[in-house]
Parts: sequence; C-alpha cells; structure tokens
Amino acid sequence: MARVPLIQEQDHPELAEAVKKYSAGRRGKLINIYRMLLNSPPLAESWFNHSNTVRWQTTLSGRLRELVIIRMGRLTDSQYVLRQHVPSLALAEGLTLDECNELADWQVSSKFSESERAALAYADTMTRDIVVPDPVFDGVKKHFDDRQIVELTVLIGSYNMNARVMQALRLDLEPLEP
Repeated sequence: MARVPLIQEQDHPELAEAVKKYSAGRRGKLINIYRMLLNSPPLAESWFNHSNTVRWQTTLSGRLRELVIIRMGRLTDSQYVLRQHVPSLALAEGLTLDECNELADWQVSSKFSESERAALAYADTMTRDIVVPDPVFDGVKKHFDDRQIVELTVLIGSYNMNARVMQALRLDLEPLEP
C-alpha cells in the first residue's frame, strides 16, 4: 500500500486540468504515479514534462530506450516500471518477451547488439556504482554521438530517480489490464 494517498480525481476538482493532461495518451486513465505526484501539483507537472521529454523527444531508438528502462526496472526491483513497460510498451518498440526476460542477465545473452550491450553496461554501472570507469564510457562513446550519450545518461538517471521515488513511497502497481 502506498505510503502517501493516491489522489482521487473526483475528490479534487481543482486538479481537473492536470488530471486531463496526465490522462491523455494513457487511454484516459490517470495512472498511479500521477495520483501520487498530484499531492504536489508542481512536482507532478515537472515529472510529466521531464518524463515525456526523456521518452519521446530524444534521438535514441525506441528499442534502446525500452531495453534500458526495463533493465533499470530489473536492477532497482521496480515492479511498477516493469509492469508499465512489459509487455505492452516493450513489444510496441520491437522487443520480444524473450529479450525482456533476458535483460535480467543480459551479459550471457546473445540477443543484444554490441551497441545495446554498451548501453546496458553503462546503465548497470551508473546504477550500481554511480562512478563510470573510462572503459565503460569508452564502450558507449564507440556507438553513440555526444547528443545520444547525454540522452542515454539522462534516461538512466531519470529511471534511477523514478525507481527510488516509487520504492520509497511504495507506489501501488497498476491493475493488470485484461
């Protein structure tokens, strides 16, 4: 159970505009992360804008983005992130369920390209160690330009933040859709 209340839109008519905005594109449903964040409307707005920029306004491929997000969910044990991205968002970006499952131990998998492996190693290092040694960074630099490196780094950092917020506040999972 969440440690802070999840805002119910019918109890907060003053938030109607924000609820409408955050529900758009999500089949008209206000998901729990925004129900929680609406306890602080300015933070909900900042989170929404940042998340949408990180996910939809970068030059990273959708496949790479989802690989990294799902790996972050596995590394941080963020069941909320995993439930949101597997299978629907991952499959929509061309991943298979086998690839999603193999992200738990990607180092021994043959399913990922050299550039994907470099990005996954970077994600692992940023999450586990924070300080990235030159050989790991050099692997990323070999496959990505400066803009993509910044975008990948911010994506990884963002999902580290997401997981920590969700875990600390014990955000309830979304119900499974039929």
